[in-house]
Parts: sequence; structure tokens; C-alpha cells
Amino acid sequence: MSAQIHMKYPICLIENRNSNEFVINTEAEQILSQITDPVVVVAIVGKYRTGKSYLMNKLAGSKTGFALGSTIQSKTKGIWMWCVPHPCQPSHTLVLLDTEGLGDVEKGDSKNDGWIFSLAVLLSSNLVYNSMGTIDHQSMEQLHYVTELTNLIKIKSNPKEGKDESGEFKRIFPSFTWCVRDFSLILELDGKKVTEDDYLMNSLRLKKGTDRKTQDFNLPRECILHYFHSHKCFVFDQPTSSRNLHRLEELQEQNLEETFVEQAQKFCGYIHRDGIAKTLPGGLLVTGRMLAHLTSLYIETIMSGSVPCMENAILALSVIENTGAVQDALAKYETCMNEHLPRFPTETLQEFLHLHQGSEKEALEVFLKRSFNDENQDFQKEFKNLLDNKMKEFSERNERESTERCQTIIQKLSESLEQRISQGEFSKPGGHKLFLKEKMTIMEEYNTTPHKGLKSLEVLQEFISNKKATEAAILQADESLTAKEKEIAESQAETAEAERQRQILEEKEKYLQESMENQKKSFEQHEKMLIEKMEADRQKLIAENGRVIAQKLQEQNAMLTAGFQSKVNDLQREIADLNRMNRDTGPCILL
Repeated sequence: MSAQIHMKYPICLIENRNSNEFVINTEAEQILSQITDPVVVVAIVGKYRTGKSYLMNKLAGSKTGFALGSTIQSKTKGIWMWCVPHPCQPSHTLVLLDTEGLGDVEKGDSKNDGWIFSLAVLLSSNLVYNSMGTIDHQSMEQLHYVTELTNLIKIKSNPKEGKDESGEFKRIFPSFTWCVRDFSLILELDGKKVTEDDYLMNSLRLKKGTDRKTQDFNLPRECILHYFHSHKCFVFDQPTSSRNLHRLEELQEQNLEETFVEQAQKFCGYIHRDGIAKTLPGGLLVTGRMLAHLTSLYIETIMSGSVPCMENAILALSVIENTGAVQDALAKYETCMNEHLPRFPTETLQEFLHLHQGSEKEALEVFLKRSFNDENQDFQKEFKNLLDNKMKEFSERNERESTERCQTIIQKLSESLEQRISQGEFSKPGGHKLFLKEKMTIMEEYNTTPHKGLKSLEVLQEFISNKKATEAAILQADESLTAKEKEIAESQAETAEAERQRQILEEKEKYLQESMENQKKSFEQHEKMLIEKMEADRQKLIAENGRVIAQKLQEQNAMLTAGFQSKVNDLQREIADLNRMNRDTGPCILL
């Protein structure tokens, strides 16, 4: 879980230099990169000097923050960011994006506005459009940027010839909320009271007809209905008298119009409660770190003169995230194994494998949580290979520490024996019996010493082998023994050595068998957890398709009411394709 990010004030995320160059702010990028929890991203767009920043400050729970400005000049340049803990979802971060005002005469470049608008759409999960007065033809004309989105955003890098990809926009575009400021009309239609949402949907109704004037009227409305997956509206009275508007930051709520305060609270409550988290196609939740990468990718693409492509961005992001997933998972494995250092060397192979399997599972969970779009599980295979190498390193270290500990123990226990050998104490009649007694004492004490690890028997055998020549010399020099007794002693020594060699060989065979069994369990664990992830992803995709189908049905009704049968037919085909996709979607394991 990422540390809770709570910025005290907003900073610029995307600088707009000379109205023709976008540059990502390194400090803002680093802040986003620290957020590994999902983000709910709210971007606000609209004409300059319409009070966008005030609403964003309210969403952050503050009176000040984003610059309001009190003159006819636009205060916000580029896109500014404010990250705060989400007030309703503890495991999420609320990312607020305040964009520079559209239509600023000082810029003199409408293309710049188009890019600002498209970046707000690409980065947000909830888009707020802020306008003044009423939703009328003029306000729709001011929203002409929405009609240009297909020229500024691509879904596929190589779309199929003749296939309209805009039907996929509902899957990747944010929700759409229209805030109408200084609203003075009565919410009535045909003499009946209506809701703000009814007012918006009535304003988005299409006219029947195919003449140029009707097409121009319908185009922005059709784009809003077609591209965005949900539509919401809020209307606001003027907050205070005209002479106090420039002091809005300074005024207490009791000094504002009561209805405006209520309307602002209603808007904030909706965004906090129902604002959706940023996702990628397939329902993948976007973290702050991923949002930082996407922002950088989009800016690089725009500055190169190309059009941002969702497919390319997701592909590039998946490489970054999957590479990071491998690194995070390996680091998790090492951390888990190092936490068990006091238990090294392990007494048995089973104990070591138990530690490894637990650590591997935790590492795999880390990998699968971050990885996505891993074609043919290439990155998971890479992770498995690297993890096997890490396991081998820890296994060798476990054996090395066992060898070193056993050698230290045997060296300490045999100090007296070595001294007596060097002083010639065993070079006399009865010396061999004394030597055997001393050797057996050492072996018994060694065998009862705990925590020797896997190499206990091998180190003991090495010690006895090193003393074999010495023991043979003592045996032959012992004049108290007959030739027959010496022969029996040699035979007993050889039998004991053969038994130890048999035990060592048996342990090695057991080690090999258990290692093979571990590989099998490891493969089964990877497969099981991958199947679970893919099934969860499949359910997310089915749910996402279901949401898109429901929204396309609503759009279909709007087209049917307007008499656009050809577009109704197109939507029916898209809905049929989505239903077919849900039926055909199934897990595919390639390990």
C-alpha cells in the first residue's frame, strides 16, 4: 500500500509554454509516481473566467488552492494537479486537475485548446465541463472541442479499414458532468418540473433532418452522447453579488447565497460518492504511478507531432509496469527470505523449501497485482526464471552457511584430539582404543549439537576421511593388538564409512526428489494464481462490456427518437459484438 499522499497545495502537472509546448513537471510526476493505490481523477474544463478553480478547491475541501483570479486574465496555464486522500474511499487517492481556460484570446491558437481538452479527457475518469448561463446553442458551439476528439485521440494504431473505432470511446472516456454557473432559469419543460439531469438530456436531444444546419446542431450533442459513458448535470445560482465576486476566496459560506452553497455541496457530494476510479480497457484500475507514465507518454506523443493512441500507450505502459512487476516481485522474495535469516541454515531441506514456497507465493502475488496485458505470460516466465535463480542463490547460501557452521563445530570439538595426536599420546600400546573413544565422543557431541543444517553428514564424513590415514597409522603401531584384531578394526571402519556414504547418497537422492517436487508445486502455484487473475480479469471485462452495452442502449434510444435508423443499426451491431465477446471470453493459460 502506498503512503497517503496529501498535497498542501496544487502544483503544475503540465506546463504550457508559449501556448505551443507542453512539458510535464518533474516534481508533479514524482508525486504521482509515489501513489500505488488507484486514483479517482477529476478534470475540469471550460471557458476561462467561469469559476472552474472554485469548484476544484471545494472538491479538495479547501477555500483556497487553485488560483481563482479576479481579473479578465486567465490565471491557470497548462494543467494543475492536486492530490488529496479520497474522502469516501480510504484506499484511493483523489487527483484533481484544473485546466487552463478554453477560448482565451491571449493564446490566439485554438489548436492549443484542443490539446488541453483532449489531455483532460485522456487523463481523467470524471470530466467536468463548466459553462455560464444556460445550455443553449451558443454553449454547445463553445464545446466544439468534443467534435474534434476523433482527430486528437486514436483508439487503435492500425484500425481496420472501413471500421469506425469511435464506438470504443465509451470504454475509455471519462464520465461527463456539465456544471452550469449563474443559472437563472426555472427547471421546467412543457410546464412540468424537471431535474437537472432531465434538463441536460433534453438539451442533448437530436433534431431530425439531414441538412447542414441540422447536422451542425446535432454534431456536438451526438459526440457527447456517443463518446462519454454517463451524463450528469448541476446548475448553480450566482454565488454572491457581482461586486463581491472578485473576493470569492475570502468570503465565508454565510456570506454566499444559501442556494449556491447547497448546490456546491450537492456537486461535491456526487463527485466524492459516485466519481469513478480511472481504469484502462478491461477494467484495470490505474494507480498514480501509472497515471504519471500515461501523462508522460501522451505529452511525448503530442510534442512529436503525432496523435495519442490508446493502444500504443497501453502497450508501452504494460512494458513499464510488467518490468516493474518483475523487479518488485523479486525484491519481495528477497525480503521474505532475508527475514528468515535467523533460521539459516535450515535443519532440513523441507524447512528450506517451506520458507521458499511461502516467499514465492507472496512474490507472485506482488507480480500479479501489478502486471497486466502480459501477452503469452512472457514477463511471468521471466519472473519465474529469475526467481528460480534467486532460489538457487539462497539454497547455495543455506548450504554454505551449514557447511561453515558444521566445520566450526567439528573444529572446536576436535581441538583436544588434534593436540593429543600432535603430542603422540596415541602412539603407544592401547593407543588405538583411546583414539576410537575420543573420536566417538566427538561424533556423539557433534551429532547432538543443534542447527547444523543440510551439510551435517557430509562435513562429518569429511572430518573422518581426513583422520583415516592417522587412524590407520595408530592402528598399525598399536602393539597391544593382534593382526586379527587390527583386521577386524579396519573392516569395522570401512563398514562405518560405507554406511555414511550410503546415507549421503540417500540424502542427495532425496534432495533431488524433493527439489523436483518443489518445481512441480511451484508450477502449479503459478498456474493456479494466474488462472485466478485471468478469471478476475475476465469478469471485469464482462462487467465493463455490460456497462457499455447499457449505455449504448440509451444512445440507441436517442438515435431512434431522432429517426437516425442507420446509426441505430450501427449501435445494434456494436451491442451484438459486445454480447458475442462476453460469450466467447474465456481464460487462456500459456505457461
